[in-house]
Amino acid sequence: MVSWKGIYFVAALFLGSFFGSIFMLGPFLPLMFISPAWYRWITDRIVATWLTLPVALLEMVFGAKVVVTGDGFIPGERSVIIMNHRTRMDWMFLWNCLLRYSYLRLEKICLKSSLKSIPGFGWAMQVAAFIFIQRKWEDDRSHFEKMLHYFCDIHEPLQLLIFPEGTDLTANTKARSNDFAEKNGLRKYEYVLHPRTTGFTFVVECLRKGNNLDAIHDITVAYPQNIPQTEKHLLSGNFPKEIHFHVQRYPIETVPAAKEELQLWCQKRWEEKEERLRCFYEGGKCFDETRQSIIPPCKSELRVLAVKCISLLYWTVFPMGTFALLYLYSFARWYFVAMIVIFVVQQKIFGGLELIELACHQYFKRQQKHNDAEIKTK
Repeated sequence: MVSWKGIYFVAALFLGSFFGSIFMLGPFLPLMFISPAWYRWITDRIVATWLTLPVALLEMVFGAKVVVTGDGFIPGERSVIIMNHRTRMDWMFLWNCLLRYSYLRLEKICLKSSLKSIPGFGWAMQVAAFIFIQRKWEDDRSHFEKMLHYFCDIHEPLQLLIFPEGTDLTANTKARSNDFAEKNGLRKYEYVLHPRTTGFTFVVECLRKGNNLDAIHDITVAYPQNIPQTEKHLLSGNFPKEIHFHVQRYPIETVPAAKEELQLWCQKRWEEKEERLRCFYEGGKCFDETRQSIIPPCKSELRVLAVKCISLLYWTVFPMGTFALLYLYSFARWYFVAMIVIFVVQQKIFGGLELIELACHQYFKRQQKHNDAEIKTK
């Protein structure tokens, strides 16, 4: 059953992303044709302001408690984040952790390509250069490679979130995972799914070669009370009362370089996750009795509170301001309609803003190589 809390949460996020895409991100779209690197620098910071909104709503309005244990993060470092996929919303809940221990502007997420078509949310994800995948490695490999090379070329520090399991944990997906385990002589899992290591190893290898990887963060997420499995649960007001993250940081120097060894390394982490989650759910419902991380958060709780308050205030006033702007000025209405057309048409023709950005970068890169070659011949 739909609740007012769920409607408020979804409406606040949608209006923020919809009007934010048009009035905050839209004016900077031409910059990608001049300097993709500067376009990326600016839009990452604009998108990060919106990412604070779900954090503020979950904690300040709906009372979610966040507990982070383990190694924590070194602020600003470049990493691949691997996490178990307990619910369909884990990627959003992770922002509660990253707001405290890292910088939201650094995060990129691998998501299924159908999400980029959602008005507002999908448009902002395209501008943010999230990596959209088809979940077919034959189709995804080339896109992965181009996007990762782009981030390395512009020296963009990133924390790339991937879910090696490929999907969230449900009765059906667990049954398929157990069938896979039985056919391959592997142990059956109760709290995680067997990871698919192909994409993970490819990402690590690419970022390593591009000298754009400092560490791998292995995060285990758990929900000690209620587990909101899908968006429908949030719409019905079933928000998580507690979210626990256990972070293990592996400096890239300690991670195997050979592909086969890296696959085994990833599988070993999932064996550990299974045991860690078994102890969590069958024990005291916590990863660590101290309920603290080894590395302290880079932001104090007072600063986090200030960010959440400002976020709630801004993203409440901003949609109302845009409504007033549209009501009062015809040029705003023409701009509004034009930007919607641009967002829709460009995806139909070119496949998404992140692909246009990538094409612009490749063009400038070719031009630079051509100019360098001419200078050498003179």
